[in-house]
Formats: sequence, structure tokens, C-alpha cells
Amino acid sequence: MAELPFTLDQLRILQAIVKEGSFKKAAETLYVTQPAVSLQIQNLEKQLEIAIFDRGGRKAQLTEAGKLLLKYCEKILNQCDEACGAIEDLHNLKGGSLIIGASQTTGTYLMPRMIGLFRQKFPDVSVVLQVHSTRRTGWSVANGQIDLAIIGGQLPAELHELLEIIPYATDELALVLPVKHPLARHHELTKEDLYRLSFVTLDSQSTTRKVVDQLLKTSGLDIQRLRIEMELNSLEAIKNAVQSGLGAAFLPVVSIERELAAGTVHKPNIADLEVKRELKLISNPSRYTSRASEAFTKDILPVFASWDSPLRNKEAGVKKKL
Repeated sequence: MAELPFTLDQLRILQAIVKEGSFKKAAETLYVTQPAVSLQIQNLEKQLEIAIFDRGGRKAQLTEAGKLLLKYCEKILNQCDEACGAIEDLHNLKGGSLIIGASQTTGTYLMPRMIGLFRQKFPDVSVVLQVHSTRRTGWSVANGQIDLAIIGGQLPAELHELLEIIPYATDELALVLPVKHPLARHHELTKEDLYRLSFVTLDSQSTTRKVVDQLLKTSGLDIQRLRIEMELNSLEAIKNAVQSGLGAAFLPVVSIERELAAGTVHKPNIADLEVKRELKLISNPSRYTSRASEAFTKDILPVFASWDSPLRNKEAGVKKKL
């Protein structure tokens, strides 16, 4: 790209001269000396290889070339003002965009609440939510396609060196029963009770199902002894099956808060068994962090990390990091 034959300062001086009617008054308006103004115009004419002002009269008069340049000068300076205004708006969150990622459960049940609160506080920022597997979400953050994300699964080892990973909150995996199930009368069950239940689960090939199975195994359950009577393709389908009396299920508490509040499912405690997973905030520290990303991290995430809900932060110090 060829070097431009003028500078923004020279265009501002040209505009001021025309507006004020003389080099002297333009210098006073711009708080510079008249010789400085004259020198800038001389340099501009030299660079353009054409006269801009007709110096024959007492008042500064534009030549035909000067009038043409002035027309573009006003457009250029207006565009510059708009650019500065747009950047200022971004800084004040009166514009811009935010792309957030999430794994399936988090994206379905938690993120809409967060985005709703963010939009209340910053209505001029457009927000896009992308819900994919933990692996795909992690790579999208690493590649700069997503600004930040909250995930519940395990990231591939190669992403740990590329991303900043901050523990955010703890999500409980809870046993839920149909309200008319005989065991629904009990506040607490034993592990042996679980092996007598009929379960509704996700498809065995789904990533979420594998995560759930691993969490149950880590918590001390023999998942081979669990009686799987039905496999479905979504958590919503599983919730409906439980409410219809078709079996028990292990579901993230964040996904069944409405059902628990409405009393359409029963959530017993299980003696000596606590199944939890850690939700994590991920971002790419090597990429530019937008003002919108900072606002979401600092103003929205702490609200939900300390929110009085089954999904709440258990880790001391995480809130300080956020």
C-alpha cells in the first residue's frame, strides 16, 4: 500500500482554515502558531504536487483541487470521529459483541440465566451462545472463535497449555425418582437400594453419558450392577420419563431445579455417596480480552458462583480470581 500524501493533522488544519477563513484564526483555534499552520499546508501542497489555496486574495480561498480535497477531508475526519466514538462505546459497553461457549448441560440450563442478567446490565452488547461438546468448545476458545466458555467435562491434555482454566463452581449429580415410587417415601437411600432400581439414562455412546458413568464409578458405585431399562437421547426426555414413572435417573441438579421446586420428582440423599463435578471457566490468555468479556467474567459469573441454588461455588478463593 502506497504511503498517503497527507496526514490527519494536515486535514484538520485544512478544515480549520476553511472554517475560520484565515490561516491566523485557524492557528488560534488549533492552539498552534501561524507559521506552523503555513508550513503544514506548504508540505501538503508539496506532497500532493498541486496548489490547495489561492494566495492572491486577502482571504484564504480554495483552488479547485482544494475544494475536492476538502470534500474528502470532511468524510475522512468524520469517519475518524465515528471510529473513536465506536471504540469509546465499546469501552463503555454501548456496543460490541460477546461469543460465549458452553458444554451441553451448562449451555442448556445455566448459560441462559447468565446471559439474561448480562443483557439486563449491558443491553447494547450482542451475545452469541455456542453449545457444543467440551472438546469442541475448548478448541473454539483456543482458536479465538469463542471469547470464553464454561465447561463441565474434561479437556484434552493438549489444551491445558493453551488455555487458562479456572475452577468456577460445583454441580451435583443427583438421583431422582418418580414421586409415586415406593422409595420416594424415604429421605435417604443406601447404595444397595440403587442396585434394585430401574434406570433411565442417556445413550451409551453420548459424551455426557460417559462423563456421568465416570463420575459414578469415581464415587464408588458399581455401574455394572445398575439396571438400565431405557436409553434416551436428551436430559429433557429423561426428566419426562422419570416424571411419568418409567424409572430413576442421575441428573445434574442444575437441570432439575424447576422439577424439584414443583415437586414432580423426588430427590433422596444417598448414604456415603456424593457425586459432583467441577465447572470450569476457560479462556485464551494469549488473545485480546474484550471489555464485554471482562464485564461478563467480573460482573456476572460471581453472581452465579455465590447464587443461593444447588449450583453454587464451593471453592474458597475462586470468587477472588473471577
